[in-house]
Amino acid sequence: MEEYPEELRTPPVSLVALVGCTEQHALISTHLNSEQPPINTLALPDLSKILLFLPAKSNNNQQPADSSSSNGLLKRDWLQKHRTKTPAVVAALFSSFHVAGDPAQWLQVCSDLDQLKALIRSRNTKLLVIVVHSSSKDEISEDRLLALRKRAEVDAKYLLFFNPNDPFELKQSLSRLGTAFAELAMVYYRDEGRRIKTRIEKKAFNSVDLHVRYCFKVAVYAEFRRDWVEALKFYEDAYHALRETVATLTRLPGIQRMVEIKTVAEQLHFKISTLLLHGGKLTEAVKWFQQHCASYRRLVGSPENIFLHWEWVSRQFLVFAELLETSSATIQDIPSLPLGTAERPLTEWEFRPAYYYQSAAHYLKEKRGALKLALSIFETWNEIDNSVESVVPSIYVGQFARLLEQGNDLAMQPLTDEEYTYYAISEGKRFQDSFEIVALLKKSYESYGNLKVPRMASLCAFQIAREYFSLDDFSNAKQMFDGLANLYRQEGWVTVLWEVLGYLRECSRRLGELKDFIEYSLEMAALPVLSGVDTQHFRAKEHGPGGLASLSQREMMHKEVFGLVIGSPIKDDDNFKVTADNPLHLEIDLVSPLRSVLLASVAFHEQIIKPGVPSLITLSLLSQLPLTIEIDYLEVQFNQPECNFYIINAQRSLSDTVLTERQGCRLESAPSLALLTNKWLRLTYDIKSEQSGKLECISIIAKMGSHFTICCRAESPASMDDLPLWKFEARVETFPTKDPALAFSGQKAAQVEEPDPQVDLLVGASGSALVGESFMVPVTITAGSHAIHFGELKINLVDVRGGGLFSPSESEPFGLDSHHVELLGITGPEGEGESQPGPDKIAKIQQSFGLLSVPSLEVGKSWSCKLEIKWHRPKPIMLFVSLGYSLNGNDLNAQKTNVHKSLQIEGKVAIQISHRFMAPFRRDALLLSRTNTVTVSDQLGSLPLNETTVILVNAKNCCEVPLQLLSMSIEVDDNNIERSCSAQFGGQDLLGCAVVMPGKEFKKVFTVIPKVDASKLTLGSVHLKWRRHSGIGDQSGSTSTASWVSTEHKLPEVNVELSPLVVSLECPPYAVLGEPFTYSVKIRNHTELLQEVKFSSADAQSFVLCGPHNDTAFILPKSEHILHYKIVALASGLQQLPRVSLTSVRYSAVFQPSTAAATVFVFPSKPCFKTDDAKEKQMEPIAAD
Repeated sequence: MEEYPEELRTPPVSLVALVGCTEQHALISTHLNSEQPPINTLALPDLSKILLFLPAKSNNNQQPADSSSSNGLLKRDWLQKHRTKTPAVVAALFSSFHVAGDPAQWLQVCSDLDQLKALIRSRNTKLLVIVVHSSSKDEISEDRLLALRKRAEVDAKYLLFFNPNDPFELKQSLSRLGTAFAELAMVYYRDEGRRIKTRIEKKAFNSVDLHVRYCFKVAVYAEFRRDWVEALKFYEDAYHALRETVATLTRLPGIQRMVEIKTVAEQLHFKISTLLLHGGKLTEAVKWFQQHCASYRRLVGSPENIFLHWEWVSRQFLVFAELLETSSATIQDIPSLPLGTAERPLTEWEFRPAYYYQSAAHYLKEKRGALKLALSIFETWNEIDNSVESVVPSIYVGQFARLLEQGNDLAMQPLTDEEYTYYAISEGKRFQDSFEIVALLKKSYESYGNLKVPRMASLCAFQIAREYFSLDDFSNAKQMFDGLANLYRQEGWVTVLWEVLGYLRECSRRLGELKDFIEYSLEMAALPVLSGVDTQHFRAKEHGPGGLASLSQREMMHKEVFGLVIGSPIKDDDNFKVTADNPLHLEIDLVSPLRSVLLASVAFHEQIIKPGVPSLITLSLLSQLPLTIEIDYLEVQFNQPECNFYIINAQRSLSDTVLTERQGCRLESAPSLALLTNKWLRLTYDIKSEQSGKLECISIIAKMGSHFTICCRAESPASMDDLPLWKFEARVETFPTKDPALAFSGQKAAQVEEPDPQVDLLVGASGSALVGESFMVPVTITAGSHAIHFGELKINLVDVRGGGLFSPSESEPFGLDSHHVELLGITGPEGEGESQPGPDKIAKIQQSFGLLSVPSLEVGKSWSCKLEIKWHRPKPIMLFVSLGYSLNGNDLNAQKTNVHKSLQIEGKVAIQISHRFMAPFRRDALLLSRTNTVTVSDQLGSLPLNETTVILVNAKNCCEVPLQLLSMSIEVDDNNIERSCSAQFGGQDLLGCAVVMPGKEFKKVFTVIPKVDASKLTLGSVHLKWRRHSGIGDQSGSTSTASWVSTEHKLPEVNVELSPLVVSLECPPYAVLGEPFTYSVKIRNHTELLQEVKFSSADAQSFVLCGPHNDTAFILPKSEHILHYKIVALASGLQQLPRVSLTSVRYSAVFQPSTAAATVFVFPSKPCFKTDDAKEKQMEPIAAD
């Protein structure tokens, strides 16, 4: 489309001319260009310059409407003239100073107007008069303006004022100018179109050429007016009228007449397609294109000029493809149902640019072939080659003439058909059609790729590669053919794959790539092309360098390849052969296309092999090459190199050099190593491995000739895939092994068992481990029949339940330890540490893994160590202990024998600590927080301020072994807490370490006196030190250390509050029958308020009471009130004292002593006690956290 002139490719734009006042031209032109639609301008400084664009018409140039003479269909520069030279409107700009000036200036204005009117009158060009204000104070009389308008013969609305000095007036002036220019241009193009349409309607012509020309002009004038419907109608009329001229036009020789008609038809078709596509009529545009091509399909000309026809057809497809691409942004919906006619329905591809690019390339190839034919026809081409230099395009579209010099003038001389043919062939030789074909096919390839249509894209890629091949660009051709070959292998298209491989084979030969040449040749020879395919297929006339796909061609390539193997050159190329300096090695893996050339299957008869015991292995080879292959020897490779061996062909004699290189290797012999087509070659041999672990056959290397080898990856029969291109062919399928069961289950790998160990590994721990202690596990190694060298002891701790040994939450109890169970260390014999000197010593300890070197042990010797494991949480674990050692003391890298032991150990909590807060005996404090009726679950416990509170700590043995307790204390870290409260423990110190039996409890009493009023007071933590009891009955003491274990129990935070009333009972520790004693109730008021307390006492059956029964007492602030009772016991034994009830009126709180506080023992007579002097325990303050 770039070959078309711009005025044809773009829609017409109105053209106006500005004359005079040059300083305002740029401003007006910029505004008109920004209008929608834009308006182009011709800026002329004065009236004299307009003669260059509007020359006066002479009477000789006037052509009557009914003239029948015409030298061509369309003038080449007519459209360009109306877009760049012939304005529709001429605007005369006059300064207001001249219009309103003296008579001389007014006469000049009138003279300019008369001259301008004389020039434009014959051309129907419209006139617009613009008066430019020189200053804001200019005033022009109405009479002068009326005279100016009459002189110019224009309407009042086309006499405009332009004021560039005021921005507001300037904007309005420009808007009025744009409107006036658009209206006058519309009038001009409408009048011109009507004038031409009148001639068409009256048929005021006798020449069909003029009919085509008039319709074209009317369509162009309609485009100037943006009347796309009328433009489309007259372009179609011009196209149909042109079709009628094919048989009637005789003013030119035959070839040139055909070229002119088809050139004009091409321009008309371009205009029609553009209007249809940009109007959203995609289906109509495609139908029109089909009709256009069908109309001129047979208008081809003589055989020597047929290349012009194919070039024209190719250009039609190219231009339409570009039009589809440019309109694709606005046309998105493609009809889903086939359209068109019943004889020729439209397909989806005809709506895609890719189809037209591909067709353009196809017809350009036809043109290239026809041009070669034309060149062969004209044998005297070189003699006339210089005569075409003076040929130039004529003034009419599609015509050419010879330019002659006649003195100082130039003249056009018409061409004969022979001269034009020479000119056309000369022009055709200047262009490289192959490069243009590649460019078109690449566009089609990219377009198909964007549509996700790989098969159509591959067809374009194949054509691109063939063009590169024809240009001797073998590198690019090989790259394209490689991609195609991969696709055709996946699709299983054997015929086209054969042709592509033929090109690849030839490209490799031209590039000197011997390995690729042989690989492609072998792949072609192994393709499933059988004897029944020797007939020519539908593309036989275009077959590539690989020839026709046939069995004979496969055999020829087979012989050619193996001729190269033995050193014979190919096609007289001495450097293209396999020699000692140029050996060849091919690799065939599991996805290689050469699997059909050589397929190797390996099957172990046993999946588990004893070390040192022979086992059978079957090697099977299969080839689809058309002829028999003779292999010199096979090399079988394993992952254990000591198992590699060679299989020698007994019918072939190996050279001494080869035997010398294989000296020391295992050699086996086979009666024959001949591979027949589609027949398995089965070989069975013994295999023996001394190394435990996996034994796998890696590959089989086939040696053919002195310098050619093929390495084929071994495959298991059970998992071996079929040959993709052969699985649907009619051939006899056999198993790779004689045993069908082995063919379905055989594997190329087997497991070699480890040798039976002759070493004892004993893990001697018993019983459960306790959380917090260092649990020792003894491990003993005894060398039995094997000596131990380079021994390694591996320890692994694994959670039995599978949850892992690592704690994911830091907020759990024992949060300081991130691991539930931890391996602390390994202690050697006689206290030997973990790290041992020496280069062969290893000591590596982690939380759940340990690695330790074991010293060399002779037969009968033993070595032991202890594993130190600590539990931070109760969890069962599995302890795995593995010993790896070597039987060879001289080789560090020798295979090692392993012994494994496992032991499950349960980790349990040893001791459980609990606590309880209690008030002192017969002393109670009123706590207001306890009187609330609403109970909150997370409410803190309350303690009275400056009152003693008893903490009873209970330690229970939860394990199966006795525990020995060393100490129990309350400890804190913050020294400020020591001043907030004090604590002490009651009773005497333990004279010896207490022993707590399983299930029993140990209790200890602490007292706490809070000293400050706090909402949250931290009391600290209880620390208990314990260990397993090492008594005579303890059976687990050998597995634990003697160190003490500290268990911590955190005391909760408490709320400290002032108690308003404290009630205490005072009574002797015992009573004597019949003897009176005093029973007192003390009520202490700690507040600044007067407290009213009601009290009542109840008589007891066993006592005689003397004292107040029911009354009210008023207790002064910070004072104490005492109730005294005299009591005489009437019965002996444990008796209940009279019950005294107190009620605080202010706080609505009732106090009644507990049963234990109101109980006293009564002796029948006064007892006698022996008392020992005992030192009082001093108060021991502690801090609580």
